[in-house]
Amino acid sequence: MFTKSSLMYDIITVGSATVDAFVNTENKLFIGKKRVHVPFGSKILIKELKFDIGGGGTNSAVAFSRLGFRTGYIGKIGMGTNSQRIIALLKKENVNLSLISRENTRTGFSVILDAKGHDRTILAFKGSNDDLLYSDIIKSKLRTKWFYFSSMMGKSFETQKKLAVFAEKKGIKILFNPSSYLARKGVGYIRSILTRTNILVLNKEEAGLLINKKSISSLLHDLHKKGPEIVVITDGKHGVYAYDGKDNYFLKPHGVKVLEATGAGDSFGAGFLAGVIRKNDIEFALQLGLAEAESVITHYGTKNKLLTLNEAMRIIKRKPGKISRS
Repeated sequence: MFTKSSLMYDIITVGSATVDAFVNTENKLFIGKKRVHVPFGSKILIKELKFDIGGGGTNSAVAFSRLGFRTGYIGKIGMGTNSQRIIALLKKENVNLSLISRENTRTGFSVILDAKGHDRTILAFKGSNDDLLYSDIIKSKLRTKWFYFSSMMGKSFETQKKLAVFAEKKGIKILFNPSSYLARKGVGYIRSILTRTNILVLNKEEAGLLINKKSISSLLHDLHKKGPEIVVITDGKHGVYAYDGKDNYFLKPHGVKVLEATGAGDSFGAGFLAGVIRKNDIEFALQLGLAEAESVITHYGTKNKLLTLNEAMRIIKRKPGKISRS
């Protein structure tokens, strides 16, 4: 637990907070090639409706806290019922709440459609997530070893850029996990964070949007030249790749049955950074990240099956995965 004295965090996460509604229509939606089709003039019955807390900032915060790290969360939420759900969840998970900004606006909300057997389709209302100002943050409380930046937009992304400068001045390390929203804007748009990033984690699609290359090797090496010390690219069932400026790493996944993929990137990124902090070893970090991600994607919800460190270590010992290094 945290003490009354000035806090020293292991990690502060910076990102979105949402209430997620998982909508199961028992596959009554029409699934086309890269499309979900909803017929006009029809009523589609919902078989099951689940609510959970999501958002990259809170997903990663809970992951770190369960793994035993002193964790704070920076983000903006509203004042209504949905914000109370987020506060209650973070409090339960022992994530420090003192860095959260609140005002009388709408908390972020997402509707996640019929993901079973398919990649998920998300209808996202960003709400207050886009409105975090640098002036909202009490800088004297930012006593941490690491920032974990998940993707933010609007005013909040401008705030992350200023936090990156702050981190550089204070010797705080950064893991940056940009989304496709940011990647589509190109390297120039995120350069001020990228050049101050210690670890960059993103998927192959996002990497391809930033660097107009197709091969994983080119993506890893070209992104590394932009500033990060370590670049990690996930490619779903095809595996995970990393490059540290010296060696290339590859870890093959275990082929688990995917129930719902939301939160996979957040859980992997958090697990990877946790592994780097614990052992300063990329191979262990890849294994811990994969254990977290595979646990999350085999269950509904982005946080329900995040692991404790003991749980993760038992999984890694039982099925460590094959890592190649070149």
